[in-house]
Amino acid sequence: MVTLEAVLDLINQRLNRVLTVAQAALPPEQFKAFRRVALDEFGHSGLRSELMALDWAGKERAGQDRSERRCAMSGSDTG
Repeated sequence: MVTLEAVLDLINQRLNRVLTVAQAALPPEQFKAFRRVALDEFGHSGLRSELMALDWAGKERAGQDRSERRCAMSGSDTG
């Protein structure tokens, strides 16, 4: 089962590597602009928020706990 946290960890590892290489390759002002764009695209206002909007395994739905979800999915009325 894949969790949101596992996916975000993998993305953060790759993003950190890309930023490290960019910092070594770009002049400071260009790196600053590149870093801003990369963090916008992969951070809270970009991919991260899109991933968080998906229905992940183990993610609680508002107003239901796990036992209620299992009952609803199985068609049972008892908890």
